[in-house]
Amino acid sequence: MTQQNLYLGIDCGTQGTKAIVLDASSGNVLGLGAASHTLISGANGRREQHTQEWLDAFTEATHRALQQAGVDGQDILAIGVSGQQHGLVLLDDQGHVLRPAKLWCDTETAPENDRLLQHLGGESGSLERLGVAIAPGYTVSKLLWTREQHPEVFARIAHILLPHDYLNYWLTGRACAEYGDASGTGYFNVRTREWDLALLRHIDPEGRLEAALPELIEANQPVGTILPAIAERLGINPNAQVSSGGGDNMMGAIGTGNIAPGVITMSLGSSGTVYAFADQANVSPQASVATFCSSSGGWLPLICTMNLTNATGVIRELFDLDLAAFNARVAEAPIGADGVSMLPFLNGERVPALPHATGSLHGLTMTNLTRANLCRAVVEGTTFGLRYGLDLLRQTGLQSQSIRLIGGGSKSPVWRQMVADIMNTEVICTEQSEAAALGASIQAAWCQSGESLAQLCQRCVSVDAASRTLPDADSVSAYQQAYERYQQHVASL
Repeated sequence: MTQQNLYLGIDCGTQGTKAIVLDASSGNVLGLGAASHTLISGANGRREQHTQEWLDAFTEATHRALQQAGVDGQDILAIGVSGQQHGLVLLDDQGHVLRPAKLWCDTETAPENDRLLQHLGGESGSLERLGVAIAPGYTVSKLLWTREQHPEVFARIAHILLPHDYLNYWLTGRACAEYGDASGTGYFNVRTREWDLALLRHIDPEGRLEAALPELIEANQPVGTILPAIAERLGINPNAQVSSGGGDNMMGAIGTGNIAPGVITMSLGSSGTVYAFADQANVSPQASVATFCSSSGGWLPLICTMNLTNATGVIRELFDLDLAAFNARVAEAPIGADGVSMLPFLNGERVPALPHATGSLHGLTMTNLTRANLCRAVVEGTTFGLRYGLDLLRQTGLQSQSIRLIGGGSKSPVWRQMVADIMNTEVICTEQSEAAALGASIQAAWCQSGESLAQLCQRCVSVDAASRTLPDADSVSAYQQAYERYQQHVASL
C-alpha cells in the first residue's frame, strides 16, 4: 500500500465549520465533517458569534471527518485553518476572549467606518494609503466602536485577532497573522504588506492597539506545533504542525488551483465573490475592487456582491418551489425574461456600489408577468452583478481563460450555462465544493512537506469534466443586450 500523507483542513465560516482529511500523496479527500454555529443578531445590524461555538464545532467537525475517513488521527501531519474574513476577536493578557466576535456581516459599526473613511480622505484617500477602500464590514471600524461603546473592554485588550488567527492561537498558543487575511482588516497596507500603525494610533493614541498586533508570517510558514491538550481533545497527533492558514477567499483560491494568472474563481453562495491571482498589486481606482494579498505569495483582487442565492431563495419561497422546480421555471423563460429585469438589491449592494438600494422589478406588462420570467429575472439579475464585478477586475488587466465555479449555485446546469454565456468564458466546477477547507489542507501540506504549492494543487485540485460548460455564441449576444438593459436600470439609481 502506498504511504499516505494526511492533512487536516478546517474552514470556520459564518454558518458552521467544515473539516476535510486530505491524503496529499494521492490527492484524494478521504473524509468530510461539519458542525453548525448560531448567529447573534441585533436590530442595529449587529452580527456576532461566541468563539466557544467555533471551538466546539472545530472539535466535532474534526471527529466526524476522521471517522468518515477511517484513519487514525495520530497520522495527521499538519493542520491548516481557513476563517471568515474581517471578524474581530479580542483577548486579554491571559488569552481570554473579552466579548463575542464581531463578524464581516456586522453593520453596527457603519457610523465609525464613515468617520474613519473621512479621516483617510474618502474612498480615494483610503485606496491611495492602504490599497483598499475600507467598508463597514472591515475590522478597523470594530476597534473604534469597541473603544467608544465598551471602554472597559478596550482597556483590557492584549491581542487583536481575526477569526482564523484566533483559532491558530487556540491550537498553538501563538498570536500571529498572515498577509492575505490581514489585507481585510483596514489597518494593513496591501502594497507594502505592513500594518498601518499610524491609523491605529489615530484610534488609540495610547498605543494599546499597536502593542496588541499579531506578528506577520508568510503563507508557507508554520505557526507552530499543536498544544498537547488540544491534540488530545481533537484526537490527533501531538506533533502536528499548524500552518499559517488564511481568510476563506484566500484558501478558496488555493482550493480551486487559482494560484497563477489566467484562472478566475467565482463563488455562487448566499453572497457572490469573484477573484483571481495577480503577481502585482495593481490597485483598481474602483473602490468596489478589493486588492487583497493572496495566501500564495501574490495578490488576489476580489469583488463581492451581497445578493445571490439569498435573492433567488426569496423568489423560490414566494412561489413555493423546490430547487428542481425553480430551475425548470428558469429554463422555460427566454434569455432576457421577455423584457422583465430584476435589480436584486434586497440587502443593499456592494457591486454595483449601491449600499442603500432596494430590490426592484422593471419592464412588467400584462403578457410577460409570469412565474417563469420572474424566476429567470432573479437569476439573470444576480449574475449580471457578477459580470459587472468581473468587468471591473478585467479593467485591472486580469485575463481569464476559464472560470472555476464553486458554491451552492454551481450545482445547477442552467446557472452554469448562464454564467458561461454572460461572462463569455468557459466554466468548470471543481470536484471538491468545500474549496476553502481543501485549500487549508493543501496549505498545511505546503508548510509541512516543503513541496511546491503548484505541485500540490496539480495533484489535489481536480475539475469535474462533466461540468465543463462553453459559451454559446447566439446566447452571448442575447445576454449582452439584456445586460446593457440592466446597466441602464442601474445607472438610473
